[in-house]
Amino acid sequence: MKIYDNSWYLVYTRPHQEKKLASNLNEHQIEYYLPTIKTLRQWRDRKKVIDMPLFPSYLFCRIKNANDYYNSCNSEGFLYYVKSGKEVVRVAEKIIDNIRIAVDHGNEIEVSLGHFQAGQFLVIQQGPLTGLSCQVVKYKNEKKILVRIDMLQRYLLLSLPSASLAAPCI
Repeated sequence: MKIYDNSWYLVYTRPHQEKKLASNLNEHQIEYYLPTIKTLRQWRDRKKVIDMPLFPSYLFCRIKNANDYYNSCNSEGFLYYVKSGKEVVRVAEKIIDNIRIAVDHGNEIEVSLGHFQAGQFLVIQQGPLTGLSCQVVKYKNEKKILVRIDMLQRYLLLSLPSASLAAPCI
């Protein structure tokens, strides 16, 4: 990475080290974003609601200068910056904002790697997710809203009321 221009970058972490890396980045005063969702986990003797990373082994960080870059690379839990060819992938601010909105206001969020058949394309017209383009899919016998995060090759599945959806203007 040659240019440090206060952009967001995608970091691939060691397995189950997302929170450790986030803590280390915080110590170096590097801005990061680790989207999490509450998940019910069950063990033999108990159940507990815990915060799990929305995208396992991924974390977003904002690099402002060479010092931030080298400190992040030397942090515990860091593996590498995600690249496309030889270029480190920059993440648009809008993508980060959309993920934040979906995590903060979306109910029943799921992340899926699966491929879905094409359905009706819509735009969210009401509420905090206004402006996001989406697609209606059937998943686990329920209609869900699919928002694709191309860079991560992941899909966010949300449950939204049909009143907040409208056909896109062409």
